[in-house]
Amino acid sequence: MANTIVDCFVTCAKHLESLLAEEVRALGGHSIKETVAGVTFKASMPDVYRVCMWSRLANRVLLPLVQGNVEHADDLYALVQQVPWEDHLSPTGTLAVDFSGSSNAIRHTRFGAQTVKDAIVDLLRAKTGKRPSVQLKQPDIRVNAYLKRDNVIIALDLSGESLHQRGYRLQAGTAPLKETLAAGVLYRLGWSSHWQDYPMLVDPMCGAGTLIIEATHMAMDRAPALNRQYFGFNRWYGHIPLLWREVVTEAQDRFAAGHERDLPELIGLETNQATLNAAYNNIQRAGVKDKVQIKHQDLSTLSQVIGNCEKGFLVTNPPYGERLGNDATLLYLYQNLGTQLREHCMGWDAGLITGNPELAKRMGLRAKRQYSFFNGALPCKLLTFEVSPEYVVKARRPVEDQSSANTDAQIEAPVSAGATMFANRLRKNLRKLKPWLKQQKVDCYRIYDADMPEYAFAIDCYSDWLHVQEYAPPASIDPERAQQRLLDALSVLPEVTGIASNQIVLKQRRKQKGTQQYKRQDQTGELLSVTEYQARLLVNLKDYLDTGLFLDHRPMRRQIFTEASGKRVLNLYCYTASVSVHAALGGAAATVSVDLSPTYISWASKNFALNGLGEQHQLIQADCLTWLEQEHSKFDLIFIDPPTFSNSKRTQQDFDIQRDHERLLMLAMSRLDKQGTLYFSNNFRRFKLADALFHQFEVEDISSKTIDPDFARNQKIHRCWRLRHRS
Repeated sequence: MANTIVDCFVTCAKHLESLLAEEVRALGGHSIKETVAGVTFKASMPDVYRVCMWSRLANRVLLPLVQGNVEHADDLYALVQQVPWEDHLSPTGTLAVDFSGSSNAIRHTRFGAQTVKDAIVDLLRAKTGKRPSVQLKQPDIRVNAYLKRDNVIIALDLSGESLHQRGYRLQAGTAPLKETLAAGVLYRLGWSSHWQDYPMLVDPMCGAGTLIIEATHMAMDRAPALNRQYFGFNRWYGHIPLLWREVVTEAQDRFAAGHERDLPELIGLETNQATLNAAYNNIQRAGVKDKVQIKHQDLSTLSQVIGNCEKGFLVTNPPYGERLGNDATLLYLYQNLGTQLREHCMGWDAGLITGNPELAKRMGLRAKRQYSFFNGALPCKLLTFEVSPEYVVKARRPVEDQSSANTDAQIEAPVSAGATMFANRLRKNLRKLKPWLKQQKVDCYRIYDADMPEYAFAIDCYSDWLHVQEYAPPASIDPERAQQRLLDALSVLPEVTGIASNQIVLKQRRKQKGTQQYKRQDQTGELLSVTEYQARLLVNLKDYLDTGLFLDHRPMRRQIFTEASGKRVLNLYCYTASVSVHAALGGAAATVSVDLSPTYISWASKNFALNGLGEQHQLIQADCLTWLEQEHSKFDLIFIDPPTFSNSKRTQQDFDIQRDHERLLMLAMSRLDKQGTLYFSNNFRRFKLADALFHQFEVEDISSKTIDPDFARNQKIHRCWRLRHRS
């Protein structure tokens, strides 16, 4: 069988088919045809073994045994029994069946696999009186069945397990790149044939080290399956051990020679300690610890790492996704990568894997070529760069607002015309707010609120942080165009505001249902102390959609402060109790703050402690309506800012502001002293105060008095009323 020519099918990731065809041809295959996610070829068994040993791109090497139409389940059973399985498997051996595809006859892969298994077992039992057993892990043979349009191919899986499993990557980073895909990237970039031309290869975001390990193995001529202990042909009756040993010996000899080669400097940078540890372990298992350097450094140190190296090779797989996450650092990461390449890597070649090409456009470098491929189910691009002045995007300086006081400020290029307009609007807003801010003792305020409809964001300053909320674009807006505008905005924020890019947090605001806006989005637990008049308050910019401080209610907190002296103050739906803190600092005799959420009651407690406030200020975790029905204390000053809707699991009935506000306010007014004042606020745009309240109490709409200049553009951001008992 050594010289027998067999037909094979080799699978790979989509868009790597042409590379795989070249690789198989170099390993001795012929009559090669590309198909979707694989290639077919003819070869002798020694060359099939070489494909199993040397292919860096293949996932599985399949040896077809029979093919035919399957219009009924019985057809599948009969087709499988056409194979003389006694020539492939011991009657007492083990097997596993992988089945993919479906048709009208075979609708479930489990049923298809069971049918194939039954056909093999029944045939061997009928011929020998014995039967093989199923073993999912490392069986004697693995049978692959692929069904498409009523046609099925039954094949032996000679790889046994996917060939991307080289054996060194037992630990992965947060967004791992398969070994076969990493090899495909390096093939596309020409590293395998031109590595001698480069004195240095750097991966500045190396993760668990997959790219740099594959690059090192290529340069060392190390076969990817050299240390692999299990193949699907190990106990296959058609296996020829002598031929296989020759292939193994050849691979060992080539690696021994390759190990003595003078290689380029191979350097990976990684900032996350856990991922760094994984990279160290993977490199050791890969047998390249004496060839590769992994440094606990970040992208900003690239110039120190490469020194005066005038020609090198940079390849990296930075974080990417279909959309930006909850912080804006991804954009700035790409911008920084572009800056590092332009400033320190002139004359280098570079390759970038990205699932978000729009981000790559912000690097200030034009890609020389781009290739499509899939990382798992995610469509990606491989962008190749020749870092030279020819490919640098020319800087576009923004047209400054001539009235701007900050005429020397310039945004680092490249920026679009839209980004320039957005930057100028921000400068105008900041200049307009400057006199007001000088009079206030606040470091939290809004600087932009969808002033330009196409740039639909709310941007708030919290001390030396920016909190950016993107309003979800309507379905009529092209998502790609919406993201371009978002990236425009983010790109200019650091320069215009003077706030560092790693202190800009991004969120997307959608229409919320129930208590979604209060649900945790992240797990950082980072609390930032900010100043508002006399108060110090804690905010969390990352973990929730809202930050713990509603900036638009600042005038109400100021009003409560001025009225609270000597009074008993009740704060219902208190959230993080910032109103109660202001009341306490204003000299309130006592405060009671009620909220159903234990998270916010705990947060409120921290706010009181931060301001050194004592035990006369009570925090109660309870449903506000239930508490009002049971509580009979009287208060001089009450503040109520309920949610529009709530359906917490801690209550038996949901809360709807339009339906339930009359009952809520009637109960609250019954707890208000005859000379007292109740302030009621909500942000439901279509809200209408019940007529009965106007008849029973003195009611004044004070909404216009509760809007500070930073919210002047949005007079409807909330509604507020003052209620008093009639004389």
